[in-house]
Amino acid sequence: MISLVFILLIGAAFATEDDKIVGGYECKAYSQPHQVSLNSGYHFCGGSLVNENWVVSAAHCYKSRVEVRLGEHNIQVTEGSEQFISSSRVIRHPNYSSYNIDNDIMLIKLSKPATLNSYVQPVALPTSCAPAGTMCTVSGWGNTMSSTADKNKLQCLNIPILSYSDCNNSYPGMITNAMFCAGYLEGGKDSCQVLSTLTSIQWYHNDDFKLTFSVQLIQK
Repeated sequence: MISLVFILLIGAAFATEDDKIVGGYECKAYSQPHQVSLNSGYHFCGGSLVNENWVVSAAHCYKSRVEVRLGEHNIQVTEGSEQFISSSRVIRHPNYSSYNIDNDIMLIKLSKPATLNSYVQPVALPTSCAPAGTMCTVSGWGNTMSSTADKNKLQCLNIPILSYSDCNNSYPGMITNAMFCAGYLEGGKDSCQVLSTLTSIQWYHNDDFKLTFSVQLIQK
């Protein structure tokens, strides 16, 4: 059984598709082999491979059919590592709220199993929750606020987990008991554009654990 704990990033208030990394750096190529691109004629959200058959993403990225692109680094270049697999089912959480981004999770069933290799691997599920102050890494495409970063290449960003009190003070009345926050109160680094919104599902990592940017997966 996988339990789910949702996370709200400081600096994001409402959710739309086309999520971006702001203030990050280019990831080492293929260092995040769980990372997928959701495509509907264009890249619009990210996700993480859970196993050969399933991907987890954010409910605000919902489309009834999507193409899941695995093994990507530069999403505008054919690199020979990619796998393109269509969805057979897209399951959005029935209680997803676009108002406060509660239950912002979606599962995608692949129409055929992904082939696991050095470019495509399931994400490592955590065994415990990380405390406030833990530095984590989030990945995704589209650092549109930078004049030097290539938004088509996978970007990474280091941010801290915040305490519930800091989170609630920044978003009074918006934080549910299923959420926790990560980011910088002073801004400048985020997974979304200014006036844009919450990130797609991406994964932080810190040695012994990995957890998603918008949802934590804990193997029970």
